[in-house]
Amino acid sequence: MDRASTAVEQWRREMPGLDLLAMEIIGRLSEASLILRRDWLEPLFAEHGVQAGEFDVLATLRRAGAPYSLTPTTLFESAMISSGGMTNRLDRLENSGWIKRSPNPNDRRGTLVSLTDEGVALLDKMVPAHLKNEQDAIKTMSPEEQAQLNQLLRKLVKSVSRHDKAC
Repeated sequence: MDRASTAVEQWRREMPGLDLLAMEIIGRLSEASLILRRDWLEPLFAEHGVQAGEFDVLATLRRAGAPYSLTPTTLFESAMISSGGMTNRLDRLENSGWIKRSPNPNDRRGTLVSLTDEGVALLDKMVPAHLKNEQDAIKTMSPEEQAQLNQLLRKLVKSVSRHDKAC
C-alpha cells in the first residue's frame, strides 16, 4: 500500500463520508514526483556534477538552439524552475565553465547567458542518458497508458494553471 492509500484509509476511519478521491490523486502525484526526483533524476544529475535546477537552466539554453544564448529574463521564463536562486544558479554554472555571460548587443543594459563549448558537450552527453532514465522510470506502463497519462496530466496542468491565474 502506498502513502496516499494509507492516508485515505486513515481519513475514512476518522471522517467517514468525505469524498477523498482528489486527496488520493494529489497525494499520489506528490509522492510520484518526490520518488522520481530523489531516486531517478537527482542521482543522474549528480553523476554529471549538476543539480536539478542547474540542469534545467543548461537544458533550456541547449534546446533554444544555436547560438545557445538567452537573456536572463527569457531563460527564467522558459526554464522549468522558480525564480528564486536564478542568479546563484548562473553563478555556479559560470564558475563550472558551462555558461558565460556577455553584454547583449541588442540592449546596452542587458546581458546574454550562453552555453560554452563545455556546456554544449555536457548536455549532448547528458540528455540521451536523462531521456533513457525517464523512459526506464515509466516503462511499467504500456505506450498507450503513457500517452493517456500524458494527456491527463496536460489537462490537469492546464486546469490548475488557469486557477492560479484567476486568483
